Amino acid sequence: MLILLCLANWNLLAQTATYAGSAACQSCHPAIYSRWSKTRMANVVRDPKTHPDAIIPDLSKPDPLVKFTKDDIAFVYGSKWKQRYFTKRGDDYFPLDAQWDVTHRVWRPYLSAPGTDWWTAFYPSDNMQRPTGPLCDGCHSVNYNIRTKAVTEWNVGCEKCHGPGAAHVARPSRENIVNPARLDYVQAGNVCLQCHSQGMPLNNPIEGKYYDWPVGFEVGRNLQDYWKLEEHKLGAQSFTHFADGTAHKNRMQGNDFVTSQMYTHGVTCFCCHDVHGTENNADLLKPASVLCLDCHGPNSPNGPHAPTIEAHTHHRAGSSGNECVSCHMPKVEQTIADINVRAHTFRFITPAATATLKVPNPCSGCHAKEGPQFVTSALKSWSNVSPWRMAQ
Repeated sequence: MLILLCLANWNLLAQTATYAGSAACQSCHPAIYSRWSKTRMANVVRDPKTHPDAIIPDLSKPDPLVKFTKDDIAFVYGSKWKQRYFTKRGDDYFPLDAQWDVTHRVWRPYLSAPGTDWWTAFYPSDNMQRPTGPLCDGCHSVNYNIRTKAVTEWNVGCEKCHGPGAAHVARPSRENIVNPARLDYVQAGNVCLQCHSQGMPLNNPIEGKYYDWPVGFEVGRNLQDYWKLEEHKLGAQSFTHFADGTAHKNRMQGNDFVTSQMYTHGVTCFCCHDVHGTENNADLLKPASVLCLDCHGPNSPNGPHAPTIEAHTHHRAGSSGNECVSCHMPKVEQTIADINVRAHTFRFITPAATATLKVPNPCSGCHAKEGPQFVTSALKSWSNVSPWRMAQ
């Protein structure tokens, strides 16, 4: 009863609370603010007029895919794997037709083809008829207003994860701000799932438009009242999922994670990541090569059930095959062209699953030249691995 009362009180507070913007947090949290301000979260959306260095490629070099100039670009999205460009028409933003592949340093077309994402059925195939307000901006800003199209701030600011903060700025108290670390594991995970998942609002359309983000959700509320994850039929490969249920594309870490053993045991995203910023890739708390070992040391109750990591992986120390993420978080989810991000199911995908369900497995990802028979034979020779599990 007390928990329900607290949630009811929070929901009432959220309905009447106002936003202050991340800059208001700086005076009391200078160290955290300084770290966060350098993250990709804080810089995913940039205006090239105020950030001339935001545009990565040299637009003075002609390319047949690029039919716009620097002056056409109102916003730049992204910097790690790909960079996309948006122009402003009236009071909305629209995607331009080319995106920059950061890894390969080439231009590629940018258009969600009809019949791919669910929302393409409700919008024309012309990018200039696909406003970013309904399709993008709710996750790339704080407090996007679907009627006025105004935001408290662009980028993933403090209040995206901590809720409206004006009351907290005026009278700092743990009672008038959300700290995800004090939420239960489901609510804590939903802080990240609100943007790191593919799905659709429960009620769509909303005021005549189809939205691709959870309109109305604020941390502390129940995400399931606003958002449903993309459905998947086991055994069928779709635009979003492999046949075994592993995500097929980027921004689906949440879809993966809620199917994992980690999630059911109460692990949260911030057990591994610190979105305020770290020196490690993906803002991990520690390098991936050592982070997993905090909970999964040799002969740990959590596994692996082997005297050493090398005995578990059958790869030498210091090799990529000896790292937990290589086998349990393979890069199989496409972000652009042949650049993939890591799965978050933490399940080991067997070569047998590749043969029957066409989902890529981590062994063949590294041993492509040797062929699938080599991989299958090698696994069958490992005495500490169940042959029944490898056959599935």
